Amino acid sequence: MVKHIVWDWNGTLLHDVEVVVRTMNETLTELGVPHVTVERYRAEYCRPIRTFYGRLVGHELTDEEWVRLDDDFHALYHVRARECVLAPGAIEVLDSWRAWGGTQSLLSMYHHEQLVSLVDEHGLTGYFARVDGSPGTPGDVKAEYLVRHLGELGVDPAEVVLIGDSVDDAAAAGHVGARCVLYAGGFHDPAGLAATGAPVAETLAEAVGRARAMAAGR
Repeated sequence: MVKHIVWDWNGTLLHDVEVVVRTMNETLTELGVPHVTVERYRAEYCRPIRTFYGRLVGHELTDEEWVRLDDDFHALYHVRARECVLAPGAIEVLDSWRAWGGTQSLLSMYHHEQLVSLVDEHGLTGYFARVDGSPGTPGDVKAEYLVRHLGELGVDPAEVVLIGDSVDDAAAAGHVGARCVLYAGGFHDPAGLAATGAPVAETLAEAVGRARAMAAGR
């Protein structure tokens, strides 16, 4: 039975899609990449991020290009992330799951130190049994990080639902044997999310409603 939610951060609890796309466009101008719309970003988004950038640039990135682009992006984003607000209903769904008796944690591929600081600035730290960001390869996939996250929590994957906004979230959940609900308000377009076979929710409230249905065995 589902008892625990692992939340994604960027594009799920934090509404930062427009800031991310704006920042990415600025970092790609030096390579002559035309302006990328939010719609194109969401249609082509994938992980690893290096592969995604290669799609937009039109060639596989060299190591030098990738390091420079990633460094330039995060130098801007770490500042602009403070402009971002929580997704609609974020506080309410965290409250409702806690009131229902479930536990919850946060796993993001955003840099760990910056993630912990930002979550605290939004007053959310107390909701989570654990907050983990990425200490490793920038833009990596989430699967092995989820293995470690659940191991540190001591939570059975069969009791977990991951709520995120990307195909990579569904892949990570499948990798460990957890459930997944995908939120359509983030970085990946709904058609791409639906193709994973995971349920897709238009709102965070709907996503938590689906998690509670899973807990009830429905």
